[in-house]
Amino acid sequence: MPRVLVVDDDVTVAQVLLAYLERAGFETEHVVDGPSALEVAAGSRPDLVVLDLTLPGLDGLDVCRRLRLAQPGLPVVMLTARAEEQDRVDGLVAGADDYVTKPFSPRELVLRVQSVLRRAGPDPSPDPAPSLLVDGDLVVDVVAHRCLRGGEELALTGREFDLLAHLVQHPGRAQSRDDLMRAVWGWEYGDQSTVTVHVRRLREKVEPDPSRPTRLVTVWGVGYRWDPQPPAGEPGEGRP
Repeated sequence: MPRVLVVDDDVTVAQVLLAYLERAGFETEHVVDGPSALEVAAGSRPDLVVLDLTLPGLDGLDVCRRLRLAQPGLPVVMLTARAEEQDRVDGLVAGADDYVTKPFSPRELVLRVQSVLRRAGPDPSPDPAPSLLVDGDLVVDVVAHRCLRGGEELALTGREFDLLAHLVQHPGRAQSRDDLMRAVWGWEYGDQSTVTVHVRRLREKVEPDPSRPTRLVTVWGVGYRWDPQPPAGEPGEGRP
């Protein structure tokens, strides 16, 4: 049974959320501040953290960054009472896999949690796509859910890994932000800045020069495209 750690100092909101999560079949644990969240996450190793942005002592962004350093694969869904786009972007940059803005429907949040866990976990259904994807010096192991670049393992969040695997599996195809949102996030609609932030973060990890991307390139007026690279050790045509 998946375990969800809820971090929110609003006890009323937390109680409602815990009830919905438990009704959906999750084990739950609740803490009210950032230091407790880090301590509990290190000890009980939850499968996902629902994290409020505004917390006493240590705010949600700092908690998310520290969780990401300690447990890179731990999914985080961030709660924010702020409607400003920058606050949502900050949460994604800190490493959150998803976010929900207060006031929210508890049922919607449970669906988001289920979606994030589904993406983060192994897919039990038959998958005709290869389990090992090789692109230049990049190796994406879909089964082990890990990625190597030049032999060094990359620290990717669950959503970053899903986005990378999807792009590498569909090289040379221009895809809009809406396309990527449906394929990777499972959303029919949403804030496209979510995709933009994850693309930026992914470029910082897979591109030799993120300011001049050669793998994850922008297709102006459309979205993004993954350009496959030559095998490691072979020069790319037209590239130095």
